[in-house]
Amino acid sequence: MVNWTSYNESLVRRGEVILDFDIIDGWYVELGRMNEGKRGATYGYPNSFVQLLGYVKAYFHLPYRQTEGVVGAHAANKIPSIPDYSTINRRVNKLDIKIKEHIGNDIVIALDSTGIKVANRGEWMRHKWHVRKGYLKIHVAVDIKKKRILSLEVTSEEVHDGKMLKKLVDNVSENNKTKRVLADGMYDSNNNFRYLSKNHIKPGIKTRRNSKVKSTNCNARNMSVLRQRTNLKGWKRSVSYGKRWMVETVFSCIKRMFGEYVNARKFHNMTKELIIKASLYNMFVAMRM
Repeated sequence: MVNWTSYNESLVRRGEVILDFDIIDGWYVELGRMNEGKRGATYGYPNSFVQLLGYVKAYFHLPYRQTEGVVGAHAANKIPSIPDYSTINRRVNKLDIKIKEHIGNDIVIALDSTGIKVANRGEWMRHKWHVRKGYLKIHVAVDIKKKRILSLEVTSEEVHDGKMLKKLVDNVSENNKTKRVLADGMYDSNNNFRYLSKNHIKPGIKTRRNSKVKSTNCNARNMSVLRQRTNLKGWKRSVSYGKRWMVETVFSCIKRMFGEYVNARKFHNMTKELIIKASLYNMFVAMRM
């Protein structure tokens, strides 16, 4: 049951966090660490401050020039100087932000992907000028209990979902012990089943309808094929397959918060933009715990 009082308070705190310029209290200490032993021009703005600007830009869907304006309006008397929009752009896209959430042991994760537009120009442009911009795919691993993103990879639309299972699970396993992986038929392959068996992770992968038991198949996949063929509903209950919808909820939340598109034009910058959004999403989710 939802505690609406707590939920409403968490929504209020989001605004407080996004515009919390108290982070500048440790301005000179952090800059000192960053510039220690650095050759060439020294940093003028600490990474924590730059990351905050990245969060502001992502949450309010602002271009870099307007982000500069927000800093000038809210922190002009608190920081030594206001970074210009080109400096914000350069520094945000050089941040080393990684999704490394620690949940614990015996966690269950759900895998899936979704498309992100590379431009927000509407379908009219596509039909009028016959221009196809394509889209990005974000592949995520989500903890089904706490709804946090534990791993995120960004690829072009041509990359098959099943090819990303190993990388996503490896990323999660750096800080957690995975008990089970839930995924749809796009992840059904002998390689994926073998990888999960080798790492003692229980598969909750839905096999294809025309799948057959073969001697050349991974034993774990053959067992899944048999169980799903004889009693699909029973298999779904046994692996909690119904909880795979949690990853769809995460996609819905991200797109409602940050939009279904990226503003950046270079692939590296698009990736950075999506990682910043995922990091901010995790921060918001943690406020509700």
